[in-house]
Amino acid sequence: MAALEGGPDDLPERLVPAPAPGEDVKVAHRGGYEHFKATSRFQDAAQGRVPVYEWWERTEIAE
Repeated sequence: MAALEGGPDDLPERLVPAPAPGEDVKVAHRGGYEHFKATSRFQDAAQGRVPVYEWWERTEIAE
């Protein structure tokens, strides 16, 4: 699991499956994708200690 910081306030989940090492987290949201990059930080969650990913950009889904 990975914890998400920043981005839209209305993201449905802030704890998501962790990506493969070296990959960013990409979350589909409101017609686009919210992108999160790994930080050097961790936080405690019910699942244990999880890495923190920080929002860095949004991309739109082409129609």
